[in-house]
Amino acid sequence: MSLSVDLYWSFRSPYCYLATSRIVALTKEFDFSVNVKPVLPIELRITGFFDKVNPLMFAYGLMDQRRVAEYYGIDLVWPDPDPIVQDLETSKVAKEQPYIYRLARLGVEAAGNGYGLEFIDEVSKLIWSGKESWSEGDALSRAAKRAGADLEAMESAILDGPGKYDEVLRQNGDDLQKAGHWGTPAMVFDGELFFGPDRRDLLVWRLEQKGLHAL
Repeated sequence: MSLSVDLYWSFRSPYCYLATSRIVALTKEFDFSVNVKPVLPIELRITGFFDKVNPLMFAYGLMDQRRVAEYYGIDLVWPDPDPIVQDLETSKVAKEQPYIYRLARLGVEAAGNGYGLEFIDEVSKLIWSGKESWSEGDALSRAAKRAGADLEAMESAILDGPGKYDEVLRQNGDDLQKAGHWGTPAMVFDGELFFGPDRRDLLVWRLEQKGLHAL
């Protein structure tokens, strides 16, 4: 029986984007599955989170994200529009969030239909690569199609009951906290947490101890 890993993931996290292609590569190399667990960005899950952190966190984070992208040869441009409507200087989050709930609910719909990893891979590339505006025209629809999904059908399903998608997002956030962290990307295998975009080798090492084998 294939081993399974839970992946807690946010569309607003550049580190999630930077990790996704390597996670996809692992699933093509080894026999294990990934259960995508979309969560809302930390700004919406933990009120005032960034008011309490050292301001150096932001400068270091931006530098490190660019460095990781350069190291792995991944295009990285801050999204326009930003999936979160937020003043980056003050970290204040707007009340109205027209983008992130749409994206996060789509992630829940994709995960529930078995193509979660493919969907977050294609959509995160669209959002973060800077090659085209992710919110204009049919860009999102084409990304969904590359993942094997029909965007119109997905959004129609969500319109029938957006509250149930928000409940999944809330539960995923709670489960992430129970697993031992608040940030993304976070992978959980057999109750053990692996946080951050650079835990590939550790995760494979642990999976191999439990019988992981190459495809």
